Amino acid sequence: MLLVSQTAGAQQSAADSLAERLRRAEAAIAALQQQVSEVSESGVHARSRVRMELTGRVAVNGFGNSRRVNNVDNPQFVRPDTAASVPVRGIGMAIRQTRLGLVVNVANVMGGSFTGDLDVDFYGGQEPSSGGRTFPLVRLRTARGFVTWSNAELMIGQESPLISAVNPVSPAAIGTPDFAAAGNLWLWLPQVRIGVENSGSVRFGVQGAVLAPTSGDPAASFDTDYDLAERSQRPFLQARVHARWGGGESAAGEVGCGVHQGWLVPSTTRMTSSAVACDALLPLLDFVEVRGEFFSGQALRGLGGGGIGQNFAPITAPLRTTGGWAQMNLRPAFGVRLGAGCGVDHPDTKLGIPPSGATLLRRRNDACATYATVRPTGPLFFGAELRRLRTEYASGRYTNDHVTLTAGFEF
Repeated sequence: MLLVSQTAGAQQSAADSLAERLRRAEAAIAALQQQVSEVSESGVHARSRVRMELTGRVAVNGFGNSRRVNNVDNPQFVRPDTAASVPVRGIGMAIRQTRLGLVVNVANVMGGSFTGDLDVDFYGGQEPSSGGRTFPLVRLRTARGFVTWSNAELMIGQESPLISAVNPVSPAAIGTPDFAAAGNLWLWLPQVRIGVENSGSVRFGVQGAVLAPTSGDPAASFDTDYDLAERSQRPFLQARVHARWGGGESAAGEVGCGVHQGWLVPSTTRMTSSAVACDALLPLLDFVEVRGEFFSGQALRGLGGGGIGQNFAPITAPLRTTGGWAQMNLRPAFGVRLGAGCGVDHPDTKLGIPPSGATLLRRRNDACATYATVRPTGPLFFGAELRRLRTEYASGRYTNDHVTLTAGFEF
């Protein structure tokens, strides 16, 4: 009798313990549901109720130069000395390479998946005020919409040229990529592109693009006139073939080659802008990659400073030029990244000596850079870059040493 009583008591105690655990689990589930509901309500939504992701990178750069350059906080070439000037040294700080972005994803659009993103920075110039560089203007970098199917992709928006989409890694050259005007064609242009690609471990594909025509000439305030490329009444055209393999940040590889065709009208005669270009992104090991580009063509200022930012020789002929860059990047430890690379743009100086004896403004531009970035736990990052630029003119070669220290956070 006593044994039966003890057994019944144990069963009741077990039932009470199970019921208590069930009540605790229900309470935890209810609390979790409340938290999920609060996060969902506080999330960013578009008017169409599509969920958006906000991204950003706040960067403060301290910089210095040993000589006169075209842009002190992120230079692309060295300016020559004149009779009234001497090499100018200086240091400064800026925050205008800060970036903000939005990303939208939709699962089913035209039978595929849709991804849209917008990227802006504060590198669009500066207010004519006492604030100067500390009052930077917002600038649109890229704005892209992708519809992706199993073996095809459509892109509409503003992006780098199809034939030169790879850029060097840098903690200091964000507003304008490293090696611009020294072998890197990069300028973001409005365009429509479409491509197809097969399936498999190595994916071969072909792409074509129609791009906005642009000469790359600077625009004045409230300048709404056509530039030399727009006067041709023809868009830029580009095509590219490629091979891709792998996936993920450290294992994806790609090589490709493409062609560019455009037109410029500097006077009454239509002239051709053309190029052949190849690029590569090669993961050699889990912690080592090599990337780079090469191009050869003429009148390429509109693609981001080709010809060291020159379209024509002084005799008003399309300026032929050859350039490229290469960079090696290492990840020796978690949160640490190191790299070094060089680029060169070498216009054909033979076309730059007309009967009058005038010469090209910029004959050759070399750039080499080495950098290091450290990302401790959390959103903070720190970096440094040392860049050497050497630009050749008729009067000689001029060298500038540029150093940047950067710190900031990402979200």
